[in-house]
Amino acid sequence: MELQELIIQKLKKNFPDSFIDFNVHMGDLSVKVDKKNIVKICSYLKEDSELEFIFCEDVTAIDWAKRKNRFTVVYHIFSFKHNFRLCIKADVDESDCAIDTVSTVWKTANWEEREVYDMFGISFNNHPDLRRMYLPEEFEYHPLRKDFPLMGIPGSLALPKK
Repeated sequence: MELQELIIQKLKKNFPDSFIDFNVHMGDLSVKVDKKNIVKICSYLKEDSELEFIFCEDVTAIDWAKRKNRFTVVYHIFSFKHNFRLCIKADVDESDCAIDTVSTVWKTANWEEREVYDMFGISFNNHPDLRRMYLPEEFEYHPLRKDFPLMGIPGSLALPKK
């Protein structure tokens, strides 16, 4: 059985209520899951002896602006055992702009989730140190949201004095 088929089969079998869809584009597999079980799914993918996705390469987000589930949190994970990269996606609605942290599964997700929080305003429940990375804590905006003006908001951030 091909690895992509094995991953899909295992996720459908073990998480039937959380597995939403999958997509293969140019040989890369993306799976869409329900955010409510993101930690369980990620733990399973890491700990399963046939898969061993032991490295979280990146956590980022997409702002769809006008869609019902405005944001999608995207995880890129890697299996050294198979030399294979998997993309996991979970939708997050603007009214409940939070998802559970996977920093308990992969420590590298800690900083990556903080970056998503800073730039998109998506909170990560139970994160050990959720604070801004680039912007001051009192800055009330999130620059990678589609509704943030391209040239910024005049006066929203004090410039350093010479």
